[in-house]
Amino acid sequence: MCSLVQKYNVPGPRYTSYPTVPFWDVNTFSGKKWEETVKKSFHASNSMTGISLYIHLPFCENMCTFCGCHKRITKRHDVELPYIKSILKEWSLYRAMFDEKPVIKELHLGGGTPTFFSPEHLVFLIEGILRHADKAPDAEFSFEGHPNNTTKEHLQALYDVGFRRVSFGVQDYNETVQKAIHRIQPFDNVKNVTDWAREIGYTSISHDIIFGLPHQKLEHVINTIEKTKELKPDRIAFYSYAHVPWLAGNGQRGYNEEDLPAGDEKRKQYELGKELLLKFGYHEIGMDHFALETDSLYQAMEKGSLHRNFMGYTSFNTHLMVGLGASSISDSWFGFAQNVKNVEEYQNLVENDIIPLYRGHILTDEDQIIRRHILNLMCQFKTTWTAFKLYLPQMDDILDRLKELEEDGIVTVKENSLTITEKGRPFVRNVCMAFDLPLQKKKPNTRLFSMTV
Repeated sequence: MCSLVQKYNVPGPRYTSYPTVPFWDVNTFSGKKWEETVKKSFHASNSMTGISLYIHLPFCENMCTFCGCHKRITKRHDVELPYIKSILKEWSLYRAMFDEKPVIKELHLGGGTPTFFSPEHLVFLIEGILRHADKAPDAEFSFEGHPNNTTKEHLQALYDVGFRRVSFGVQDYNETVQKAIHRIQPFDNVKNVTDWAREIGYTSISHDIIFGLPHQKLEHVINTIEKTKELKPDRIAFYSYAHVPWLAGNGQRGYNEEDLPAGDEKRKQYELGKELLLKFGYHEIGMDHFALETDSLYQAMEKGSLHRNFMGYTSFNTHLMVGLGASSISDSWFGFAQNVKNVEEYQNLVENDIIPLYRGHILTDEDQIIRRHILNLMCQFKTTWTAFKLYLPQMDDILDRLKELEEDGIVTVKENSLTITEKGRPFVRNVCMAFDLPLQKKKPNTRLFSMTV
């Protein structure tokens, strides 16, 4: 395995979308084209599957230096209400495109730090969203909570407006690692919020753990997972640290690449962590995720309905996901659009009744076929092209790129199908790259992506 890690540990996309953002055709994208895809997607799917909402709440009181998300560091809480009002205004601009009342199947609050906002303001936000929408009977509302500032009041208030899933960022319990990533949070803080969520009635509690962090050693990962076992969250995201310091504004500073675990050492952290999680009763879900059998993510995998989008793995596949807030990304299935990243610019555009778009991409027929293959691989570790609608003229070239992966035991290729082996699962991103035609045609001259393994 170590030699394979050395061979295949190359920069590559995480495939929360296809095409990936660096290869979007922004020159042919327009607000008018985006609006057309939103209307088309909503009309075709709202009454059948409902829609998803992702709401980006970018404010944080402190900078976590492992984080690559778009955020605004401030201790001023007077920014809360004006920002929420802007989100509600943006929501009204999208609703004006719809030909019927939207049905919300999935809603997620991400950040930033959603629990930077007061419970009262978060309730104001959700009630404002739902005032002009129906909530699907089996809707899943979730939010990201920081263990250091999530209060019992936060959990109760959001539960009362329909939230049943919460994710807490743990990362690592070792103090040296926590200091390096500027994220000091004792185990007791995580235990408190986890216990409170259970007492209130949350049905899915998730913990995020990261391997490959600066100064992180194998024993730190073991200790973190063993402590996590004590709290028994319903699902665990066991992420690889994505070191992308060249991306503007991501805050990854205070350490160098020499402080990070090397490829083989980092992979050992994952393999042993995975072994422990499986031993403790968790099941591997797609890439980097684990869940108990009682969790909806595991059940979705078993039913074949597991989906992946900009929110990560989800239990539902709604064709329309509207992203609200600065830097949010929307997915209409026929296209992608990202909002402007600057908070003030975002608020100014929305105030002037303008959808605050920064860039986007309208999918071609070829894009949609490849996207389906990549979703199949990321969610089911297999894909097929027996159906004409999944066949690509470039399939012979793709199969040529897969030959070496097949020789290394990473994939099994049959006449019209491909399966990623158990041994090959750590390399799922590499397999997807064989299908990624823009990546193959336009090899980037600069680093755009984190390492794949």
